[in-house]
Amino acid sequence: MIFKLVGDGRPYPEHGLSHRDWAQIPPRQVRLDTLITTKAVLDLHSLLAKDSTFYGDLFPHVVQWRGDLYLEDGLHRALRSALHQRSILHARVLELPSENSPQGSPEGA
Repeated sequence: MIFKLVGDGRPYPEHGLSHRDWAQIPPRQVRLDTLITTKAVLDLHSLLAKDSTFYGDLFPHVVQWRGDLYLEDGLHRALRSALHQRSILHARVLELPSENSPQGSPEGA
């Protein structure tokens, strides 16, 4: 098993981060088997291209929401890591608050 689940779409709320905003998040290690993909279709040309990481961020983008990790961008990089027998990936992880969690309210209120 490579991923926790193969999803198709983003169940979490829109975060509005630009590529510049993502670049401010330091990469951290993420286990491939904890990721849920947001794309169910893979383009083999992109997967096998030698320069596939030449354009865009070097690190995949992951959104943590409601305790799950969603692979928003970087499916090809993640799969390439799995093909190289690696179970860990360095990714930028954005932690989104759950819709039910109070924002800005004091604890215990």
